[in-house]
Amino acid sequence: MDTATARKRLEEMRGELDKSIAVLQGEQPTERSGADSPQDPADAGTNLSENDRTQAVLSAAKVQIRAVSDALERIEHGTYGTCADCGSPIPEGRLDARPEAARCVKCQARRDRGR
Repeated sequence: MDTATARKRLEEMRGELDKSIAVLQGEQPTERSGADSPQDPADAGTNLSENDRTQAVLSAAKVQIRAVSDALERIEHGTYGTCADCGSPIPEGRLDARPEAARCVKCQARRDRGR
């Protein structure tokens, strides 16, 4: 993938992620006084569960936007499309599927196993 196409896709991704993060942050509950708290324990449990899901999605979106920003920096530095670990070219198919990818499939798999 040429860097102009990659840059365009990454900037679009960043815009969408920015919107998603703004929406998710708007869904986070604010501190409430005890009078505003739900009286029904089931409602309280549902609210906690929804907040946990929102937090998980927000966290994933923040990780994703960081990866997109890092990829845009790699374009600026001329290292886009080169594996951050082994230095080999990242295959076109991988960059088409994941334009923010910093590693080839082999190195990414090794990194994921190490977690």
